[in-house]
Amino acid sequence: MMGFINVLKPPGMTSHDVVDFLRRCLGIKKIGHGGTLDPLAAGVLPLGVGKATRLLEYVQEGDKAYRAEFILGLKTDTQDLSGEILSRREVPQVHLELLQEAAQRFTGSIPQVPPMASAVRYKGQRLYQLARRGEKVNLPPRKVQIKQFKILKAWPDPPYWRVRTDIVCSKGTYIRSLGNDWGDFLGWGATLAFLLRTRSGSFTLEESWTLEEIEEAWKRGKGDFLLSPRQGLAHLPLFIVGEREAAGVRQGRILKLGKGDFPWGINTHLRLETDRGQFLAVAVLKAEDSQYYLQPVKVLV
Repeated sequence: MMGFINVLKPPGMTSHDVVDFLRRCLGIKKIGHGGTLDPLAAGVLPLGVGKATRLLEYVQEGDKAYRAEFILGLKTDTQDLSGEILSRREVPQVHLELLQEAAQRFTGSIPQVPPMASAVRYKGQRLYQLARRGEKVNLPPRKVQIKQFKILKAWPDPPYWRVRTDIVCSKGTYIRSLGNDWGDFLGWGATLAFLLRTRSGSFTLEESWTLEEIEEAWKRGKGDFLLSPRQGLAHLPLFIVGEREAAGVRQGRILKLGKGDFPWGINTHLRLETDRGQFLAVAVLKAEDSQYYLQPVKVLV
């Protein structure tokens, strides 16, 4: 087997739990996930199977979309409901316009510090491992892209307020940290109460499969939950090559493009396919002396 599976991860399982489940279910060892989801979160979790695990890094490049609920007035040390309470504040009557205006300040390219409860590595150790020992480190902020931070609904949950949002962001964004910083800006603090990933790259919630559905399909001898590499990488720009050029790509040779006006920037990853729709490779656009070329970086033979 080789391809991708669009899994609807349930809350309570780690991303690795999902991988272990499908390894046992399908009898395949070579399975990996493309972008960790916290145990408390649910939603789209792309998995690579067989040789497609080599392509997971390009799945992770795509934007992510989330439905998230925050509790205004509550702060915890993990920035979600799994942590210890740091502060409680009563929140007065709020209006959607005020909340949306504050959210707009966190749209675009913003600095963000990963939470201590995250899996980010620091000197060879995960931050959550340090946090469990009571250690805290000061990490420099890194840039993330928030493409949408939309307030959908707000309602009182005395003494707090609950706020439902839709968020679209770049890889590496921590939604709990975004909510924490937004809540601090408002002056009340905020904690993540619910998180559902609705999209990861070209993988959508509407087309995802539960673990039970995958298991049942496999027992019936069906594998229609398995997506081809071209489907899983549909968010990458497409470049079509003829059969003659494809032979060179299969051998890892560069594809010379010459001079031209290309719609992609240098170092953009592209999906190479034959004119018959066969997936060939992921290649990166390069230029030297005004001459453009495509360098294959991951070839599936």
